[in-house]
Amino acid sequence: MTRPIENLAKRKSTGGRSRPSRGRRAFERDGYSIEPTVGPVSRRPNRRRGGRVTSGVVFADFANVSDSTGKSTKSKILRVKKSPANRDYERRGVITKGAVLETEAGEAVVTSRPTSDGVVNAVLTTKK
Repeated sequence: MTRPIENLAKRKSTGGRSRPSRGRRAFERDGYSIEPTVGPVSRRPNRRRGGRVTSGVVFADFANVSDSTGKSTKSKILRVKKSPANRDYERRGVITKGAVLETEAGEAVVTSRPTSDGVVNAVLTTKK
């Protein structure tokens, strides 16, 4: 969805139409949001300003889970148990920061931003 440059929906006080003075610039472009779900790993590259390329997670089947001692292990994601970002995300299984995942290691809370960081990092809350 593109962001509007100005509020062109409104009319001028005289009743005339507002017309854009220019088109959209490259830095005003807005991409579609990525909603990462559980599945075979897949990433989407994003071109940033200056030619920098980052990648966002589209599907993830493993998470880097840290326990209370700080030891991290690669654990399989079974499902999204709870999502404070959006109740609908729980049903659809969308992984966001703060989402509670059910993993093979136990229940874990996502600490990374999968669409920005390109990886799913989590902290263990309960042990299985």
